[in-house]
Amino acid sequence: MAARPSSWSILTDPLIRQNPVTLQILGLCSALAVTTSVATALTMSAALTAVLVLSAALISMIRNHIPGSIRLIVQIVIVASLVIVIDQLLQAYLFDISQRLSVFVSLITTNCLVLGRTESFSRHNPPGRAMLDALGNGLGYSLALLVIGSIRELFGTGAWLGWQVLPTVDQGGWFTPLSLMLLAPSGFFLLGGLVWALRSVLPEQAEDPELLPPDRPEDIA
Repeated sequence: MAARPSSWSILTDPLIRQNPVTLQILGLCSALAVTTSVATALTMSAALTAVLVLSAALISMIRNHIPGSIRLIVQIVIVASLVIVIDQLLQAYLFDISQRLSVFVSLITTNCLVLGRTESFSRHNPPGRAMLDALGNGLGYSLALLVIGSIRELFGTGAWLGWQVLPTVDQGGWFTPLSLMLLAPSGFFLLGGLVWALRSVLPEQAEDPELLPPDRPEDIA
């Protein structure tokens, strides 16, 4: 029987070794869409983490009372209710960022990361461990978005979190912003580069090849 993972590993493994974005390839839509600036990336990360932790706690507490036949419906209702609350709070206190996030906050309801963790972990563990797992995955998701958002904002505008870091040409400086960084394809390629870099440093994250190239005649000889 496999050893039960410690609370520390549950919290920290999703940061790098089991990162939900770079290893499990979850939550890609928001990772690509809201990372044009650090502010939107952080806001989206905070919203998803809050929903993830709260839904994990609620689902874990009632896990023994949810009939298996309707468990997904119950989980989606709980997540959707929390998303509505978070969305209303963003519209009330961070309206500009809420407008920039567009529909992606509402789409947390169907985010495969949230539903995946509630289904695979929260439904089988007590509230404390479920919340640790949710927090770890939320922080791992946030870290990936922060890295991509920082690169896109820095090279797309010369700023980071609104602070001008690289003096642009129109301000009398030397840096010409790369407008491509603010377009969707740049997010896709940066995410691919981040996945490649991590799997180069941590080879155990790379999948086993499904097909191997045929042996060359000279190798057989």
